[in-house]
Amino acid sequence: MWLFRKKCPSGFSSSSTAEEVTQGIDGTGLTAIVTGASSGIGSETSRVLALRGVHVIMGVRNMAAGKDVEESIVKQVPAAKIDTMELDLSSFSSVKKFTSDFKSSGLPLNILINNAGVMATPFTLSKDSIELQFATNHLGHFLLTELLLDNMKKTARKSDKEGRIVNLSSLAHKFPYREGIQFDSINDKSGYESLYAYGQSKLANVLHANELARCLKKDGVNITANSLHPGSIVTNLFRHNGVFNGLVNVLSRFVLKNVQQGAATTCYVALHPQVKGMSGEYFADSNVSEASPQARDMELAKKLWDFSKNLTR
Repeated sequence: MWLFRKKCPSGFSSSSTAEEVTQGIDGTGLTAIVTGASSGIGSETSRVLALRGVHVIMGVRNMAAGKDVEESIVKQVPAAKIDTMELDLSSFSSVKKFTSDFKSSGLPLNILINNAGVMATPFTLSKDSIELQFATNHLGHFLLTELLLDNMKKTARKSDKEGRIVNLSSLAHKFPYREGIQFDSINDKSGYESLYAYGQSKLANVLHANELARCLKKDGVNITANSLHPGSIVTNLFRHNGVFNGLVNVLSRFVLKNVQQGAATTCYVALHPQVKGMSGEYFADSNVSEASPQARDMELAKKLWDFSKNLTR
């Protein structure tokens, strides 16, 4: 059970669930893509969005697991509009194929939830020869967003509804390498520290959302971009770290959120009317929070944007 239940400005708190923060919201007519939707908060986010009438496209690496989640959601929500598509965020070719297939479907796109991630993995290179956490958590989502942005702009114009891009970051964004982003040594195995590398990728998620928000505002586009910390949650992200796994097993019932609570901030930022017009913000516990000074560094955000553009060409 979560220890802290204080209500905050939004009316929600760390103990609020995804169903609670979306109660009474009608998402009929909206289409959302949720990455990493085959487990954890990604699957719960997909379920709750579908429950509120949103047409959900689940982007998953494991299609068998994704189909199982899809079937489970439909059993619980018989009217759910939900589809599963293959998407491996660690592979640029997979991201490009996913976006091509999505565009071919002719579907609109109102909400993009960049949820998928890996945590504290041993040093590994992605299929594109980039450190795996940075490649999966940031670059894959950066490319996905870039390739889908025109679809979102078109949908926003035609529907006259605000588009929303949601980047799942983490409190870990406050604990990256000292310089924040190791532009000159992204693939340096000798200096690799798995938790710092995770923090680096989560810092990149916030910086990406902030720079995207600035660009969208400059272009006068009716799309917002925000980032969030979902909370410390019992998910399979901890599988690569035995120490954390042990702590999770001992402490989970007392201090960690369950999946229903963990998906709350994502669903709040994606759907709630309170968030309308808000962009370039960082959320936690379904409320506006404060990101680290590095995450608010506009020059660092612009440098990361250009760096990511070059890597994903």
